[in-house]
Amino acid sequence: VMREKQRALAVTVVLLCLSAAVVLYSLNTGTLKLSPVMVVKTLFGFGDFQSETVLFDYRLPRIVVTMLAGIGLGIAGGILQSLSRNPLADPGIIGLNAGAAFGLIVFVTYFHALEGNPSLLIPLFTFGGGLLAAAVIVLLAYDRHEGLVPIRLILVGIAVAAGFSALTLYLSLKLDEETYTFASRWLVGNVWGRDWIHVLALLPWIVCLVPLTLMQSNTLNALTLGDAVASSVGVRVQRKRLLLLTLAVGLASASVSMTGGIGFIGLVAPHLARRLVGSLHQYFLPVSALLGLLILVSADTIGRSIFAPNAIPAGVVVAFIGAPYFLYLLTKTK
Repeated sequence: VMREKQRALAVTVVLLCLSAAVVLYSLNTGTLKLSPVMVVKTLFGFGDFQSETVLFDYRLPRIVVTMLAGIGLGIAGGILQSLSRNPLADPGIIGLNAGAAFGLIVFVTYFHALEGNPSLLIPLFTFGGGLLAAAVIVLLAYDRHEGLVPIRLILVGIAVAAGFSALTLYLSLKLDEETYTFASRWLVGNVWGRDWIHVLALLPWIVCLVPLTLMQSNTLNALTLGDAVASSVGVRVQRKRLLLLTLAVGLASASVSMTGGIGFIGLVAPHLARRLVGSLHQYFLPVSALLGLLILVSADTIGRSIFAPNAIPAGVVVAFIGAPYFLYLLTKTK
């Protein structure tokens, strides 16, 4: 256990350093170049007016949103993979992102406002949509004798995702041109949360739900050993599974509400984390969170810098990496 702890600590330190480097580079990416030295000076209050405006009004809010969302998606994927005992589980594949997309479309249909105070409600609507999708999945995956069957979660999730996607597409066709353009870009994973109000909308969800999930690490350790073992050590299996599923829905739905329907982060980050530090959740979940952060900030930065001035959505960059990785996992998983 001591060796695993030391390994987890070493991996965490390396990932924190990599994340800091990527964030620093990302703050320097855009039409107006700021050197790393100028970025650091501005962050500590020694920059000029132009640097402060570019950094604090435009770049920093967007990067904080991608950092928070990456953490949320990484941990949500980790929860779902452990609950379903399947390395192919992911908020996108299992249908939660499709439910969140439905919630967002309902929001823009009735509110039409994506800026200012109404945007604080967006994560609530995406959470509602994600929760609705999860409820349908749980009802269909539930067995009277066996309870919630993990393998059914994924199979039912794929079908539910298809249904919600069709419903979302139908509703989006009724939107005006500007809102439809926003919705279509959101669906491919466009990071649109670029103001401090969007950071404020996402922050409470991550700050509250991440510690709650980490507190359930021992429960997740027990659940991955099977329901019989978990019950024998005093875990109330069905109740805990529903609680953890709700936490995953909250983290995934709030994250995609500001960054668009990004898939594969919840698949890749936990899988890499498990390879790096093993399957004990007290080590594996924080590493999964940092990997999610690193992947999403890197993808957004690549999308903005390589193809400048025509930025491509972060979701497209993630899918470019994630889709081959998913196929690789599919061939390795028996």
